Amino acid sequence: MEPERMLQILFSLEDASVIETVVIPSARGRTTVCVSSQVGCAMNCQFCFTGRMGLRKHLSTAEIVEQAVFARKLFSDEFGTITNVVFMGMGEPLHNVDNVIKASSIMVDEQGLQFSPRKVTVSTSGLVPEIKRFLNESNCDLAVSLNATTDEVRDWIMPINRRYNLSTLLGTLREELRLRPKSIVLFEYVMLAGVNDSVDDAKRLTELVRGIACKINLISFNPHSGSQFKPTPDEKIIEFRNMLIQSGLTVMVRLSRGDDQMAACGQLGAAGDYQLPLLRVPEKFQVAL
Repeated sequence: MEPERMLQILFSLEDASVIETVVIPSARGRTTVCVSSQVGCAMNCQFCFTGRMGLRKHLSTAEIVEQAVFARKLFSDEFGTITNVVFMGMGEPLHNVDNVIKASSIMVDEQGLQFSPRKVTVSTSGLVPEIKRFLNESNCDLAVSLNATTDEVRDWIMPINRRYNLSTLLGTLREELRLRPKSIVLFEYVMLAGVNDSVDDAKRLTELVRGIACKINLISFNPHSGSQFKPTPDEKIIEFRNMLIQSGLTVMVRLSRGDDQMAACGQLGAAGDYQLPLLRVPEKFQVAL
């Protein structure tokens, strides 16, 4: 396996469900394990393969923690110490908030896996009450999958926005992070060609996150079967990044890794016989698709 490739692990559970975990080595000496928190997902994010599966079950605390334990046992010799954990595999972590908070606590406990709390990141699509609870009960980092700069687009590609819109989500983060002055939220932004990658999107994104201690992670979209979307070209992602940097934001870019083996962001899982429905595409974006 090449140093910059991802390694996908399949775990078969007692009920015959299968979950996927990904080990992500880096040339910079950091190795990350991406753990799942559910089988499937109920959020129905339109660009995410896992999100179209529907929710099949919540993982127990042990089933979550054991993914990191096995990754350490199986691959530390090959890739070096597992340094980071991200809850960005199958599922919406905060939809399984009880077990995710317990699992992340075990991962950072001196009597547990002894990860640094700054090296364990829990991602969410924007479940506002659970975000409040997580920020009050956990000392791990939070990532928020944002992916749009208007409610019109986010209502379409991330239906959770119809319950907790951008104003509610970002207002909650501003309020809660005042109580955690050392915390920084990571905003994840999957780049979808013709949907959320315009100059106006870059300007709106700058305004939306103003006053929130944050970093922006621009993510190249990973196509999958049945996907309506196209990835933003790499050169346009770089232009988008440069506009954000010029506005004073800290920005990272994650170009695609693992997409040819369906191990990349948004590609985990198996569709099965049932999938959640595709939502109506706003008229102005039909040409882009």
